[in-house]
Amino acid sequence: MTHIGIFALRISMGWLLFYAGITKILNPDWTSAGYLQHAKTFTGMYQWFASPEIIPFIDLLNQWGLTLIGISLLLGAFTRLGAFAGAILMLLYYFPILSFPYAGEHSYIVDEHIIYVLVLALLAMASAGKKWGVDGKFPNIAKKLA
Repeated sequence: MTHIGIFALRISMGWLLFYAGITKILNPDWTSAGYLQHAKTFTGMYQWFASPEIIPFIDLLNQWGLTLIGISLLLGAFTRLGAFAGAILMLLYYFPILSFPYAGEHSYIVDEHIIYVLVLALLAMASAGKKWGVDGKFPNIAKKLA
């Protein structure tokens, strides 16, 4: 029964991240500049990310990072690496909206980004791609990258 739950979490997080990434790729007007420019925590770092010289690179990393992490989880391929990268990305999304102790307008410390971080950490620790995933079919490759 645990395998089914882990599998369901992996597929649902994979779809969520894949969809978030692919919609950004397919929208030529999308940019993370507004989100970054309004950061409430680590403002200097996020302002630098939003600078005209850096934002094209940040947008590319964001779009393709989400998409590839989503694919990784959906396929169960390089799951530990994908889940770890996803957790880092979700933390980077969390801090701009954090005005301690409020995370966004409707959350107190914990918001959806923290939940995503915890789910992704669980998936990484559980080696979620080993059961019903590519990692289980090619364990030596996944082990070298984990």
